[in-house]
Amino acid sequence: MIRRRFGRTNIEMPVLSCGGMRFMHSWDDVPDSEIPLDTQKNLEACVLRAFELGINHFETARGYGTSERQLGKFLHRLDRKQIIVQSKGAPKENPVEFESNFRDSLKRLKLSYFDLFALHGINNDASLDRSLKPGGCLERARKLQKEGLVKHIGFSTHGPLDVIMEAVKHENNGGFDYMNLHFYYIFQKNRPAIEEAERRDMGVFIISPSDKGGKLYDPPQTMIELTSPLHPMSFNDLFCLSEPGVHTISIGASRPSDFDLHVSALDMLGNKIIDSIKENLDNRWIEKINKDEVVEIDDGIPAWNKTPGEINIPIILWLRNLAKAYELIEYGKMRYKLLGDGGHWFPGQKAESFCEEEIIEACKRSPLAQRVPELLREAHNMFKES
Repeated sequence: MIRRRFGRTNIEMPVLSCGGMRFMHSWDDVPDSEIPLDTQKNLEACVLRAFELGINHFETARGYGTSERQLGKFLHRLDRKQIIVQSKGAPKENPVEFESNFRDSLKRLKLSYFDLFALHGINNDASLDRSLKPGGCLERARKLQKEGLVKHIGFSTHGPLDVIMEAVKHENNGGFDYMNLHFYYIFQKNRPAIEEAERRDMGVFIISPSDKGGKLYDPPQTMIELTSPLHPMSFNDLFCLSEPGVHTISIGASRPSDFDLHVSALDMLGNKIIDSIKENLDNRWIEKINKDEVVEIDDGIPAWNKTPGEINIPIILWLRNLAKAYELIEYGKMRYKLLGDGGHWFPGQKAESFCEEEIIEACKRSPLAQRVPELLREAHNMFKES
C-alpha cells in the first residue's frame, strides 16, 4: 500500500482509507442487541480485508448510527499500534456537550485515545463559530488532546469555499492539523482550500469520491466510455490522488470485495493515461456545455440563501450540466432529492415552483439571467421523483 505523510501529523497514511459509513447496520443508534449478527460479521470481514491490503486507517463518526458501536466490537482485536483510528463529532454550542459526545465515542469504540478526531460538519457560519470562538469546541478539543485522549485535531466539511478557507487559515488554539472535504473530477471548486492546506502542512482527506463524486459505482455508459480503459471509479481515485496536497481518499466499502478495484487502480498512479482521460472528459464538457453557453453558473448567480424561495440555483444548474455532459442523471436525482431535506449538509430548495420574474431579478448580474427559469424547469423535470 502506498503511504503519504499526512501533513504535520507525521502519520504515514495509506492513500486509501476505510470509511465506516456504508457497512454499518443502521443510521439509527440502536443498542448492540439489535444489530444482526450477519451485519456485524460483514463489517468485520470488511475491516479485515482492508487491513490485509495495508489499509489501516479506519474512519467513522459519532453521527454514523451504529458504526462506532460495531467497530468497537472488533477493532480491539487488531494491534492498536498498527491502526489509525479517526472519529468525528459535531461542534456544539455548549462545548461540554461536545466533550461528552467525544468521550462517548471513545467508549463505543473501546479505545483509550484517537489518532485523529475531526469537528464534524463545519458547513456554515454557525458551525464555524461554535468551533472557533474563544472557549469553543476547537479549544475544548485541544484540552482533550492535552489529556492524551487524541493525537491530532481536524475538521470535516461539506460547506462553501469561504467557510472552508476560514477554518483552514484559523491559527488560534493551534488551528487544525488536517481536514476532510469534497474534491473530485466533477467538483474541483475546493482546490484553493487544498492548496492553502498544503502551504500550512495540513493533512487532506477526500470524502466519498465514489458516491459524491458521481455515483461511480453505478456509472452511466457515457462515463464508462470516456474513462476507458479505466473504470470511472478508478479514474476518479487517481484524479484525486494526483492532486498535490491530497494524502488519502475514503473507500466506503459495504462488502470486502469493494476494496479490490480501488487497490488495483493504484498501479496506474502517475500514468499518463490519467491526463488522456481527463482530456476526454474536458472535451466532452466543452462540446456539451460550453457550446450551450450554460457554464458561468458562478458568475452573478446568488447563493441559495439570497434567492427567492431559497432555491439552490448554482447546485441545480451544476447537476443539470453534469447530466447533459456525462449522463450523470441518476447522480443528479440522488443529490436533487436532498434539496429541502439536507439541512446545512446540502442546503437550499428544489425548483418545484417559483416566480420567473423574481428569479430573473435575483440573477440579473449573471449572463444567464434570462435563461435561468427555463434551465431550472429543465433540471426539475429531469431530476424530480416520478
